[in-house]
Amino acid sequence: MVPATTEILERLKKLHPKVIDLSLGRINRLLRDLGNPHHRLAPVIHVAGTNGKGSTVAYLRAIFEAAGYRVHAYISPHLVHFNERIRLAGQLIEDGLLAQLLMECERINDGKPITFFEITTAAAFLAFAQTKADIVLLETGLGGRLDATNVIDHPLLSIITPISFDHMAYLGSTLAKIASEKAGIMKKGVPAVISAQPDEAMQVFTATANKLQIPVSRCGVEWQVYERIADFVFQDDRGQQIFAKPILPGAHQILNAAAVVAACQYLTPFDIKKTHIAQGFQSADWPARLQKLKRGVLIEKLPQGWELWLDGAHNQGGGQVLANWLDQQALRPTYLIMGMISTKQPHDFLACFINKVSGVQVIPIDSADHTAFTPFDIIKSAQNLDLNIASAACAATALDEIIKCEKRPSRVVICGSLYLAGEVLKNNE
Repeated sequence: MVPATTEILERLKKLHPKVIDLSLGRINRLLRDLGNPHHRLAPVIHVAGTNGKGSTVAYLRAIFEAAGYRVHAYISPHLVHFNERIRLAGQLIEDGLLAQLLMECERINDGKPITFFEITTAAAFLAFAQTKADIVLLETGLGGRLDATNVIDHPLLSIITPISFDHMAYLGSTLAKIASEKAGIMKKGVPAVISAQPDEAMQVFTATANKLQIPVSRCGVEWQVYERIADFVFQDDRGQQIFAKPILPGAHQILNAAAVVAACQYLTPFDIKKTHIAQGFQSADWPARLQKLKRGVLIEKLPQGWELWLDGAHNQGGGQVLANWLDQQALRPTYLIMGMISTKQPHDFLACFINKVSGVQVIPIDSADHTAFTPFDIIKSAQNLDLNIASAACAATALDEIIKCEKRPSRVVICGSLYLAGEVLKNNE
């Protein structure tokens, strides 16, 4: 009898003393012992960056599927169920198959040290090699150069989404250092699409492209994007293309969509038409990214006219994007409910919301994968910020406190961590 998937996953978490230990040695060893399944994949589009990776993969998947192609996709982290990480030919991997693949990787690994992300990435490659598809969409987990996904020697295309400060303990304390790690997915002979970047990061990507002598398509150089009232304009040396704004909300999603348009020029092995791109922008689905919750136990608490949103923003760049979105919304009292894992920078995140929110409720995160800041730690880190900040035991209690103090129809945004977003989605069912 096949053990439950959760039982196997818990065993795999114990194979290495660290959650994060960036290296390619362990996964290369396991993949070799598995017969190198990553060498038997459909063409791969490899996506790295700090913010926007998941949205970019979601758009690409929707576009390929609109054109009739079978798509594999690998993302992380998951929100509620681990199966969300591995999509086989358009469908989330089934529990039975997932358990079999994980056990095979566990058996071949034979107890050797390997991180949870590395061994589960190997299982994804095994799944992709065993199931026929036309394209593989591969999202890095952390960084790029030493990320476990960076064992693909010659992808069809590399895409780098906007860079911000995140995971500095592993990637470096400057944008240039972080960009250098992300640039590790750029390969000789493989075109690269670079989304909008701080100048410091763009210089790194440009230098890397020049060193590798590869075609590069950069926002603000080879292509531009302009937002209008109902649509956006993408312009490059081929002329202008106009698309309706994507279904995913926020000005940042227009930038993500524009990078996908730039990527499509390199998809010549596929019959991708403008109509497929437009359809993909309207059908893409990406939970916990400015997701307006419409049902569930938390919604039942809300007085008439209130809104509850869920967003996975968890770093300074994501915080600024969320703050910019708030600026564009109808004026009403706005509150944050937030929690954050201990590898992040809560002060820099919360600083984005000065003079933009009426209050912040900080809650703990019950994550089995990462340690999290206590509400006390977060409040202490933000003590010099002009924010009305307090703590609560959970999202439901925080929402009760906000409702008790605010009599006007208000907007509440739960944010700060994808792990928290997953908890909220699970508990709000």
